[in-house]
Amino acid sequence: MEKGTIIVLNGVSSSGKSTLAKELTKLLPNFFAFSIDDYDLVIDKMEERGRQRLIPIETEYFYYKNVALFADRGVNLILDQILHDHTTLQIFYENLKSYPILLVGVHCQKDELNRREQSRGDRKIGLAISQLTFVHKNEIYDVEVNTYTKTMHECAKDIKDRLNSSTPLNGFKKSYEKFQFVQSKDK
Repeated sequence: MEKGTIIVLNGVSSSGKSTLAKELTKLLPNFFAFSIDDYDLVIDKMEERGRQRLIPIETEYFYYKNVALFADRGVNLILDQILHDHTTLQIFYENLKSYPILLVGVHCQKDELNRREQSRGDRKIGLAISQLTFVHKNEIYDVEVNTYTKTMHECAKDIKDRLNSSTPLNGFKKSYEKFQFVQSKDK
């Protein structure tokens, strides 16, 4: 069975990844959105966070294992996530290194990130900007979109066009190689 293709939307909080994933499913009906935030709801139901009764393993570990399970059965996925720290990157690369991946950088201007956080009211103001200290620093993307300068439909179309182009998907592979190189230098 052929492995499913994985579109990875990586960007800071409030950059528009979830809305973009929904728009992509309209243009790519054989793809399914699978958000880390939605997956965290499963973990939340298992834990008792108020009592600090927590699963002692990062949610990302289980999330990427599940991504691989779907892809192994030929299911095409759109991941809505934030590659936000070293541990997440390591789990991401190790679990998905053998899958066809379109790595997408999702960007948005800082003032718009703040505006979106304020209008949502469910996020700490400044969270997105603080995430920029790590997000987009080491990834080599197959395609990058800006959800402020383009509509969601235009961004989704750019991603679909890149997915359907004859240019090989090398962003994940190059990012993984860069990650491994940095790891070896740090040892």
